[in-house]
Formats: sequence, structure tokens, C-alpha cells
Amino acid sequence: MTNATSTRPEDLREQMINHIRAAGHLRSERIEQALRAVPRHRFVPAASIEDAYANKAITIKPGQDRPASCISVPTVVAMMLGQLNPQPGDHVLEIGAGTGYNAALLAELVGDTGSVTTIDIHSDVTEHARHALAETGYHQVRVITGDGAHGAADHAPYDKIIVTVGPWDLPPAWFDQLALGGTLVVPMHWRGQARSIAFTRHDTHLRATNSQLCGFIPMIGIVPTGEHASHITEDVTLHWDADQDIDPAALHGVFTGPRTTVWSGTSVAANEPFDHIWLWLTATEPGTCRLDAEDKAIETGVCNPAFSYRTPAIAEGDSLAYLAMPRPVEEPGPAGERRFELGATGHGPAAAELAERLVEQIHRFDRDRNAQPVITAYPAETPDDELPSGLLIDKNHIRLVVKP
Repeated sequence: MTNATSTRPEDLREQMINHIRAAGHLRSERIEQALRAVPRHRFVPAASIEDAYANKAITIKPGQDRPASCISVPTVVAMMLGQLNPQPGDHVLEIGAGTGYNAALLAELVGDTGSVTTIDIHSDVTEHARHALAETGYHQVRVITGDGAHGAADHAPYDKIIVTVGPWDLPPAWFDQLALGGTLVVPMHWRGQARSIAFTRHDTHLRATNSQLCGFIPMIGIVPTGEHASHITEDVTLHWDADQDIDPAALHGVFTGPRTTVWSGTSVAANEPFDHIWLWLTATEPGTCRLDAEDKAIETGVCNPAFSYRTPAIAEGDSLAYLAMPRPVEEPGPAGERRFELGATGHGPAAAELAERLVEQIHRFDRDRNAQPVITAYPAETPDDELPSGLLIDKNHIRLVVKP
């Protein structure tokens, strides 16, 4: 039997690693060896061997309208470990124990001289993680039941903190318990998106130059969300943050008014990511938000967003613009691949202006497709004159500054 059709865990693990490498998320030999050493299937015993190593999340605790806990997609696991870069001897705190799989990988990476503490708010989740870690030989991992927003002060400070749930805010305990120069990797929500940000701790703030698009179960506990959502027409929903001056009532008739689509001249290949456009919008447009459209709204021509769910948009007064569905380019790319032109569609009295402003960020993305803005997070009490220049996003516990 060849590896391509084998159901042996070792062979499926190699296939998983090859997939992660092909996706560009495996840049460390040490992380590769950890992925090879930890038997992922033993952390999800209710799943089939094939599903355990497939590039998908597996729920271990269902919730009311979404999973309450799961094992993350392997490519995302590897991506975030790459951002965290755990070293031998590091002391690591994980917020969100899940199945215990990620804690086992961390234990492999920090070795006998390091330590791993993982915490989860659900007692049945920590029981699952504790059992799976013991069964696979990772007895040294501390598993704690509690609200991860408080961290685990008894074992602080930590060289690295990794968050595997999706918070909208950053609680003070994480900053306080992270060593100076330490790394915090957190999939934070803002402006309708979720991105895994790799922050470095400085004296007064956290600073990041790297973030990656991702999706995680929203964090529950004492950290409240500041995300709002409202239907602006029957099949279209707008998502925005508490600090934004966005009135959904002003947009209720927006799709019946003027409409303008502006094409950028910038094209992407099929399956080529262009999520950095959303990131640049958060650094330049105070009204950046998210548009979700049901299939019916797209099929009937109400709107033409790039993605039915999770399309970046700009809302301003009684007008909005969003990233439009890319259109095919007649001429193939240099390698003969099909390409698609990016553009923006605006609705309302300021349709053309907002669409043009969104296209400006498409052009910015095109000038350097790997570039990212600098993201800094300061405590909420930090006065304005002590903040760097950039677009300010105020949350409950932090003041986030995104600088182009």
C-alpha cells in the first residue's frame, strides 16, 4: 500500500506535513519535527484517522450556534507556531486548551527545560485535554480550568503567550504576565476581520509587524465583545465595532440608490490571497467594516461582493463601498494562469468617492503584496499624546494603533 492511500497514522501525518509545507506555513524544521512527533489522532479519538489529519477543524464540544471547542486546522496551527517561535527553555502560556494537541506541540518545542501551561474556561474541555496529554506522555503540561482572560499568574512571567480563541480585546493580565521582549500571538478581531497577530512586548506597549488572516471561536468570559451587527437590507448584514461612527439605520435604503463600480487594473491569480487589502483599509479608513450577503442578495443583483460572507467594506453616513467580485481578465498571466481584476462597488450618494478610496488601498496592496502596517497596542488609559501616529481603534482595555 502506498502512502497516497495509506491509513497508517504515520503516513497520514506525513501527508499533513506536506500539505502544510505546500501552503507556505512550515518554515521551521523544529516545528516540522514537533508535528511529526505528536500523534494528532490521539487527541481526537472520536474522529476517524483520516479526519484527524485532514486540513480541517474538528469539534470536541458543540455550542449553541457554533463549536465551543475544537482542534484547529493544521495549517493554522503551524502558522501560529511559526509566529510564536517557541525555543528550548521557554515558559509558555496557552489560552484555550482545546484538545491538548497544541500544548503537546509546545511541550515538544520548549523541551525539558521549558514549561507549558494551558487554560480553558470549560471544565470538560480541560478534562479532555488533561486525559489526552497524559495518554500521549505529556504529563509535564499544566492544565488549568479558569477564565483565560486572567491568565495564570502563579506561573508567570511567560516568555511566550499563544491564544487559540478569538478575543475582541486584550485583557491586561496578558500584558502583565508576558516577559519584556516576549511574544504574544493572538487571533484578534477588529473591523470585522480576525487576524493572528504576533506582538512583541515593550515597556509600555505591544508592537507587531506581522499578522495573518485566520478564524477562531470567539472568546467568552470576562472580556466583552465590542462587535455589532445589523441587517441593512433583508439579506445583507453589516458588522462594525463599538468605537465606530456607523449608523445602520442610515444605510437601510443604500442598495436602492446610486451604484458605481470602479476597476483597479490590479489582478490576482485564481486562489491568490488578497486579504492584505482589508488590513490596509483598517490603517487608513475609519469606516472599515464587514459586509455579509446571503446568496439571494447576490443572485438578485442587490450587491456583488468579493465573498458572500466576510467582504471588507467602508461605511460612511448613508453610503458604503465594498470589495467587488473580481472579474476575469482576458489575457492570461505570465505563466498562462487565469487572472481576475480587483475592484470596488459603491452604493449611495457617495458611491463613487468611497469606491475610489477602496481602490486606492488595492493599489497600495499591489505596490508590495507582502507589506503590512505596524500594529501597536497600548493600555486604555494611555493619553493621546503618548500614542504613535496612525489610525486609532479604541477598545475596552487597549488602544490599538494601525500605522500605514
